[in-house]
Amino acid sequence: MVNDKQTVRTVDVVVDFVCVHCCLAFTRFRRAANRYRATGADLRVRLRPFQLSPDAPAEGEPLFAVHVRERGERFAREVAADSTIGAADGLDIRLRDAIFTNTAAAHRLVAVAAEQGLAEEMTERLFRAYFTDGVNIAEPDVLDRLAAEVGVASSGGGDGGDGGGGSDNDTLSAALAEVRASGVTTVPLFRFDDGTVLEGEPAEAEFTSALTR
Repeated sequence: MVNDKQTVRTVDVVVDFVCVHCCLAFTRFRRAANRYRATGADLRVRLRPFQLSPDAPAEGEPLFAVHVRERGERFAREVAADSTIGAADGLDIRLRDAIFTNTAAAHRLVAVAAEQGLAEEMTERLFRAYFTDGVNIAEPDVLDRLAAEVGVASSGGGDGGDGGGGSDNDTLSAALAEVRASGVTTVPLFRFDDGTVLEGEPAEAEFTSALTR
């Protein structure tokens, strides 16, 4: 039941687009959030940036190659062959096709989308682009196309990488620093306005409980 005074709930969501745990958790959170809003509740979601690999090249490389280099070929093949990840959540996650890349431009795009009230939709599309479509989400042309699909007027993709971009880069750097200064060291993280913090891969019911308590 929604409070007659329509208290606005606020949740800070901290994710990175190359993190499969973030993809799963965000999917569950968004479903819980949509159901909560369907009751007439007012919910404000603020997407906050985080980069797991800020030095990753914007040119990108197959995630399989990254896994081989960092964890060995056996691990890489096991991950690439695993078709169960995300299945229970209705997601088509294809790690074998993922292109690991720098996520700075993607975070800048979400910031632009937030100004137009489309941050959640843009975040969802970026996750699908990375984990299902197998495209490089640092490429300007890719970001322009994804932005158009979501209805974001301008991608704000800049140079698509981790350099250039002037004030956009400065704004992103400040936002990343602010998130880290708040104590966030890993993602995903969901911080609710009552102090509740959920991390990792919470079940959908946990998000619902946090929203309605």
